[in-house]
Amino acid sequence: MRADNEHSKAIPSQQKQSTRPATEGVIARHDLSALFSTLRKRGYRIIGPTIQDQTIVYDEVQSETDLPVGWTDEQNGGTYRLQRRDDGALFAYTVGPHSWKKYLHPPVVELWHARRTEDGMTIESRAEEAEKLALLGVRACELHAIAIQDRLFLQGDYVDPIYQARRQNIFIVAVQCVQAGNTCFCASMQTGPQVESDFDLALTEVCTETEHYFVIKSGSEQGAEVLRELPHRQGSAAEIAAADAAVARAAKNMGRRLDTRDLKNLLYDSTNSPRWDEVASRCLTCTNCTMVCPTCFCTTVEDVTNLTGTEASRIRKWDSCFTLDFSYIHGGSIRASAKSRYRQWITHKLATWIDQFGVSGCVGCGRCITWCPVGIDITEEIRTLRAEKSLKKPVS
Repeated sequence: MRADNEHSKAIPSQQKQSTRPATEGVIARHDLSALFSTLRKRGYRIIGPTIQDQTIVYDEVQSETDLPVGWTDEQNGGTYRLQRRDDGALFAYTVGPHSWKKYLHPPVVELWHARRTEDGMTIESRAEEAEKLALLGVRACELHAIAIQDRLFLQGDYVDPIYQARRQNIFIVAVQCVQAGNTCFCASMQTGPQVESDFDLALTEVCTETEHYFVIKSGSEQGAEVLRELPHRQGSAAEIAAADAAVARAAKNMGRRLDTRDLKNLLYDSTNSPRWDEVASRCLTCTNCTMVCPTCFCTTVEDVTNLTGTEASRIRKWDSCFTLDFSYIHGGSIRASAKSRYRQWITHKLATWIDQFGVSGCVGCGRCITWCPVGIDITEEIRTLRAEKSLKKPVS
């Protein structure tokens, strides 16, 4: 594979995928409730998109009526708004501030708990019994993000038992993107909008003035078993073509674009670029970009003792390379400026991540652009660095 396409290397999923062709059919809008009842019957708690605080977030949903029916989102740099649609589409939005990361790599978890006893001390591991979760509405970019975290936490010499336990109990219902948001650039990263693998079921919603149905296909044995229990029929060539065309339109209408040619070396060569000073003048180091990112994985640990000194806990929490404490070593932080911290984040995300893991740390979901309070745009920063480098080239 060429070096300029390193970001698109596939990562093997931890979930077993069927080796046979996916089963495909059509399920009517009014039959979607059967999916909820079938998953619950199999012991899954269903997590999906729902509206809270004027935002589409991921939380427990009981039925299709809990989904954002007839709503879409309008996103841009530092801007997020819900808007009413003139139809009853269920998945006609892009992505919100939540990612599925919080259900696989939880933001706060107690690692162990110690208690003083008459004989000394007992230490109890807090390894949890992971519940069965069905994730409904997982987009292509998010599947790639999960695959990246699979590599981080499940491959190599050290496996994270918390992530492993949760990952093994996941059923994924993916949804094809049929519209692109203003901050989306998954097509540039070759991570979407087409869902291709690493799912149990995949839905493509077609909602017109006269029709509302889902093209549904299975991607695993578990998915095929669930599909057999759902009321569905064979789709016509026209129905399948309409679903494919909707996804193709989304690919052509990305709100952003990121040129990935030799991106790793571009960032390495831009260590002393004056652009970092300009970004630092705007960056609040608020950590929003890392908190909403579906692939960022940095954590810290805190040891907590009760007031009587009889009990103590070690707690793992999400952290961010934008905090001063994150790079603190004896004597102080080695990245004391906003300039150095932003440069560290974007260089790790798009360059050194490839050296570490063989893949880019960015899946093009656009969350870091939308949820940056001052609208810093990762695609704009790369364009600027590329323009600077081109101006430095000697004229032949």
